Amino acid sequence: MSELLTQPVDDVLSRFQSTSLTRLVAASIETLILSGELAPGAKLNEVALAERLRVSRGPLREAFRMLEESGLIHQEKNRGVFVRVIELADAADIYDVRAGLDATAGRLLAERITTEQLVTLRALTDVMLSVAANDVDQFHTLNLAFHDQIVVMVGNRSLTETYRKLVKQLTLFRKRNLLAPKSIPHFAEEHSAIVDRLAAGDATACAEALFAHARGGRQRMLQGGNQEGRRHER
Repeated sequence: MSELLTQPVDDVLSRFQSTSLTRLVAASIETLILSGELAPGAKLNEVALAERLRVSRGPLREAFRMLEESGLIHQEKNRGVFVRVIELADAADIYDVRAGLDATAGRLLAERITTEQLVTLRALTDVMLSVAANDVDQFHTLNLAFHDQIVVMVGNRSLTETYRKLVKQLTLFRKRNLLAPKSIPHFAEEHSAIVDRLAAGDATACAEALFAHARGGRQRMLQGGNQEGRRHER
């Protein structure tokens, strides 16, 4: 910061404006990727994106570097920039790390959770319990919100940033909705039980429940991916 104070005001403002613009561009491209408009494996057209976002190629390339660091795209020399393709094995590895983060978040939150936070989580699980057994999309959205809330409530910025980075990468794995409709009530009960453990302040039991819950998701993903692979081989 002291280095900035020795620089001309115009130079400092220019640097901050450039950084802000780069982040805005990166956020816009990230939205296109996570919404599926830019699908895994798609090549990013610099000219088209620059025109669409109304920016020069400089901020766009800086945004590409940020998105590559977050694991959403990759750049290939002499070929261009592509949306990352998450293979089954990659997704399984990400799930392993996410399971550990879920457990850590549960352990930490159980030690400090507030009444207001419990009310928020209980309201989410109540909605989950009311979701129709065939409404996989709504349950998936609620599931993401529930786990994100637990992580955010811990109040650890490093934990939140790392967790969200992994969740975004898993979004590229389009086989994520492998919930069988008939299983929705069961998973809603699992979420409700996690809140019970948080309310009891049982850090160990909460961590174990969240870890097992995440590992169950990993197993369903692997089973679904292997079944799809066998269909393609026929």
